[in-house]
Amino acid sequence: MRMLSVPALAAFVLATAATPAFAHTAGGDFASFASGIMHPIFGLDHLLAMVAVGLWACMLGRRALWIVPAAFVAMMAVGFGLASLQVSLPVVEPVILASVVVLGLAVAFAAKLDVRAAAGVVGLFALFHGHAHGAELGEAGMMQFAVGFLAATALLHGVGVGLGRIVGQAAGVLPRALGGLTAFAGLALAFA
Repeated sequence: MRMLSVPALAAFVLATAATPAFAHTAGGDFASFASGIMHPIFGLDHLLAMVAVGLWACMLGRRALWIVPAAFVAMMAVGFGLASLQVSLPVVEPVILASVVVLGLAVAFAAKLDVRAAAGVVGLFALFHGHAHGAELGEAGMMQFAVGFLAATALLHGVGVGLGRIVGQAAGVLPRALGGLTAFAGLALAFA
């Protein structure tokens, strides 16, 4: 955990000056199951963070394989619920971008946290991801959209776990390189 503290803080500070994440637009044109599925897949910030969660869970192994992704999905639903109740959170977009960087660094440094701590880290970030989804939706089609984006999130975590299993067997450095690329992409999104 010591290795992540300075980079994580730096990523958060850098990301706070960021523009809105690419998947988030104003308006209520996201009112279906299909748009819920597509949003995390085509929102690069969400895609990178969610695959990184799966990769990190795979690196942590054992119980983390399901606890860490499940914590993300559960807290994402909570964030969505808060937004649907019009409860605001500060700095949502910067925290989302910081999540890409921090989760990428967790993979790059093969951060070995206790499963509960890792679930807490991803859960905190998921709260903001979920809030962003709920805030941009409005009330029309809320449940269909929520089911879609939660399903897509779980799928992307599965992709990350599968990728972690494939590249983890190839070489120990490859998953870490993917984490580094994810962190770099997060910084690039922050300054785009």
